[in-house]
Amino acid sequence: MVSIKVKYVVEDRDRHGNVRLYLGRKGQPKIRLPGPKGSLAFFDAYHLALDGRFVPKRRGKPDQPTRHDRKSIRWLCVQYFQSADFKRLDPRTQRVRRGILERFCQNKNDGEKPYSMLLPRHIRKRCDAKVDKPESANGMIKALCQLFKHAVENDLVTQNPAKEVSYFSSGSQGYHSWTLEEIRKFEKTHPVGTMARLTLALALYTGQRRSDIVLFGPKQVRNGWLVFTQQKNRNRSPVDMEIPIVPELRRIIDATRCGAETFLVTAYGKPFTANGFGSKVRAWCDEAGLPNCSIHGLRKAAAARLAELGRSEYEIMAITGHKTSKEVIRYTRAASQKLRARNAMKDFAYGEVETQSVPLSSGGELGGTKLTAKSLKDNGNEDFWCPGEDSNLHILANTST
Repeated sequence: MVSIKVKYVVEDRDRHGNVRLYLGRKGQPKIRLPGPKGSLAFFDAYHLALDGRFVPKRRGKPDQPTRHDRKSIRWLCVQYFQSADFKRLDPRTQRVRRGILERFCQNKNDGEKPYSMLLPRHIRKRCDAKVDKPESANGMIKALCQLFKHAVENDLVTQNPAKEVSYFSSGSQGYHSWTLEEIRKFEKTHPVGTMARLTLALALYTGQRRSDIVLFGPKQVRNGWLVFTQQKNRNRSPVDMEIPIVPELRRIIDATRCGAETFLVTAYGKPFTANGFGSKVRAWCDEAGLPNCSIHGLRKAAAARLAELGRSEYEIMAITGHKTSKEVIRYTRAASQKLRARNAMKDFAYGEVETQSVPLSSGGELGGTKLTAKSLKDNGNEDFWCPGEDSNLHILANTST
């Protein structure tokens, strides 16, 4: 059974061996919490206990949270947390969203104010206070939008005030997309046969998130294809995927001592958790001297390389699993620009003969760079992999500068 760690929560056993849960903060009396740990009742009581909203019951019994005003924002949050829409979210998404809404309620005791009186200008004012943290402000807007969507659907309000609040532009390009040089550096540090190198291959040749990569194993392989359902939003809006296992990925899997259930395993032969896997990849990147690289950056690199090969947005979406092209365009913007620029200039020439098009060069040169037989081809028609080479994962990297 997976042990759940929650800040300030301690466990005691009585003389009968029963586990009792307490919220214990330094300098404050312990507060008994209902079990089991991780249940909805536990987290409801935990968050209310952090806010000091408990009425003591008789000794030996768990404290119970007070009832909230049915018109308050906090009451609306409790109703949302108990809804099917919230329960269908991934556990991590539930924790993040619950935390955002709890902090919103705790600020200046806003949770006790009537939810029907919350206006867009109130939310904008809260966002203005987070101007230096645009992602935090955007997360608050999104959480409030879902909260009031629930309220509208249940006829508690007629309008969603968060829908009228614009998101901040973060100015960030998101996770760093690995370059050709960085992939080669990682390969040099982690040779074929290691878990690190297999991780690189799985990420590049499938373009999937870490939550999916850690689950890949023999059970997902069918007739040379990986067949699986993406973990993200699997309960609300599942995305079923089928991706061919290219020869180079097959070669690296065969050369690695994999686990029985999953390809990737820890030093103890156990499957990785998504969080533990992220930390391990961070350590592997640090060993290779790549502080800016992450596992998600390989997903971006795979999408960017497909764009450089001239694949359409819908073809790339068939690999990444995105339902709309918005995120794919963001991933591949630089690679697509390079491809369009190359296509625009390939027949361009300026010479003395105005009525005749003269090739810019006839010896395989473009912009002063001579292309050799071993260079990466940029005609958009080369293979997705280069079988037979030991260090060839770099062909999927975003090589644009």
